[in-house]
Amino acid sequence: MIISLPIDDRPRSHAFYRQALGLTPVGDELGPDGIPEPLQFRLADDVTMMLIPTGGFGWVLGKQPAAAPGQSECILGLRVDSEEAVDAAVARAVAAGAVQVTAPTREPWAYLATFTDPDGHLWMVSTD
Repeated sequence: MIISLPIDDRPRSHAFYRQALGLTPVGDELGPDGIPEPLQFRLADDVTMMLIPTGGFGWVLGKQPAAAPGQSECILGLRVDSEEAVDAAVARAVAAGAVQVTAPTREPWAYLATFTDPDGHLWMVSTD
């Protein structure tokens, strides 16, 4: 499975996902900017996230525009082991350039917080 997200700036997105979530890009072929092309991160054994510049993303969509900034098409979820890990993940993300949407809070179903990455994609970090 490949989850594809549109991005505006490859170096910024590359740095954000390495710093905020500790992800390592996959791929041996480097683009002119020194970043793997295509820019992908392994999320699980058979799941990768591919970050595609907005123009190319529109081409993949059949020459349709990507969603406007500030509109989220989905929520990307990250499960962690503890409330402290939720707090730490959100702090790392904010330090790397995320915008916190909701502060860590206890809900009946989970302890969670949300933030957007530099391109406005919504992430939820949670623990049971």
